[in-house]
Amino acid sequence: MTQNNLIDPHNGTAAWASALDAGGAPRYRQLVEFIKRGVANGVLVPGERVPTQRSLAALLGVDLTTVTRGFNEARRRGLIEARGPLGTFVAAPRARLSQRVDLSKNIPPPPVGIDTDALLREGLSRLLLRSHADLLMTYHIGGGSVADCKTGAQWLKPVLGRVDPARVAVCPGAQAALAALILTFTEPGEVVLSEPLVYPGLPHAVAELGRRLETVATDADGMRPDALEAASRLHGARLLYLNPTLQNPTTMTMPEARRREILGMAARCNLHIIEDDPYWRFAPDAPPPLACLAPAQVSYLSTLSKTLSPGLRTAFLVMPDAASRVRLLTAMRSFSLMAAPLTNALAMQWIDDGVAAQILEGVRAEAHERQRMAAQTLGSPAGAGIHIWYIVPSYWDARDLAAAARIEGIMVAPSTAFAQGPESTNAIRISLGATTERAGLQAALRQISELLANDRSAHAQVIV
Repeated sequence: MTQNNLIDPHNGTAAWASALDAGGAPRYRQLVEFIKRGVANGVLVPGERVPTQRSLAALLGVDLTTVTRGFNEARRRGLIEARGPLGTFVAAPRARLSQRVDLSKNIPPPPVGIDTDALLREGLSRLLLRSHADLLMTYHIGGGSVADCKTGAQWLKPVLGRVDPARVAVCPGAQAALAALILTFTEPGEVVLSEPLVYPGLPHAVAELGRRLETVATDADGMRPDALEAASRLHGARLLYLNPTLQNPTTMTMPEARRREILGMAARCNLHIIEDDPYWRFAPDAPPPLACLAPAQVSYLSTLSKTLSPGLRTAFLVMPDAASRVRLLTAMRSFSLMAAPLTNALAMQWIDDGVAAQILEGVRAEAHERQRMAAQTLGSPAGAGIHIWYIVPSYWDARDLAAAARIEGIMVAPSTAFAQGPESTNAIRISLGATTERAGLQAALRQISELLANDRSAHAQVIV
């Protein structure tokens, strides 16, 4: 359902005629979604009277119970409000205590056509029917049970093909997995190699664990094999970190030919590779992961935080073999015993039931729409994934632009947040998933566009 499908709100109940479609979610949820989107798009106006439940049921050709259930859920969410004998009305937006829009955190957008609240309630109810509460609230096996590892292998099959569950470890988030990998494959004082622009969690983990991060030069296809060889020989490194698909922050995807060159050089230099791959499922025609091309050289990391929800705190690691998995879990036990049983069980149930795949499709559809919106608003090429990398005009410095945007109530991440050493790229990362509504994202993008259109000198001093 799109705005183009909605009828002018001033035609009374006619605006509600397109509230339902033939397929998709249960009809009461479709009704709630219609109200939610109608308010966001301006099709339903706050203060406008809502049709009576009986008249709406007749208009839509559904039973009264369906409409009543939808209205109850819409009232619970604050979308409509009852005013006694006067009837039911579209509610005014709830007052916001903060005007800040945080586009600096890379999280997946809310999935299209999916009622996450209802999924959580139903999922937890089914979970309690299938499991005893005491089993969900006690200690579990570190690295996941045999069933969990099979489910992880099932989730990764569209990406990696068939994976032996004995190589899979279930981890409490990607950052914990990354720290455990560093402990597994390096000693204190050793060097970890990465690209110059890198996910900020890596240098933080490297520094806190007493290792050093050194960078390897890149070109348009990603890390250069010759530069990798030179850096490996110079620093005696044994571990390489790569995020080769829709790289964070640059969104660059390394071509297959370059992947094979890097794997060949890594083998000659005796380098083990961490492949951090949270965005592969968002990339159209993505090359095969490094772990598919050389599984014995690569530890493959995939988190649900970027594809489903950060709240699940579940990540999957595929190790080269069962022995390296044991070493990894020994390292992880030094700071994290297990993934949280309740949310981990919910994640496994969603994967087994097919719900996770439905959420993923909804997230991908919403991410595609938000990428299109960002491209139109900012005049940039349409991309993929849940963030964009915007090269800033020469009259702006990325840090100054981020500061000016913060004054406007918008948080973005300047290139300096990702740079290891001197950084020549003048850019900002704009994350597209943090706002629940497209309208809020659109407004923030327009404000950024207005800032970009003006010389920074206009924002050099703010007087309040």
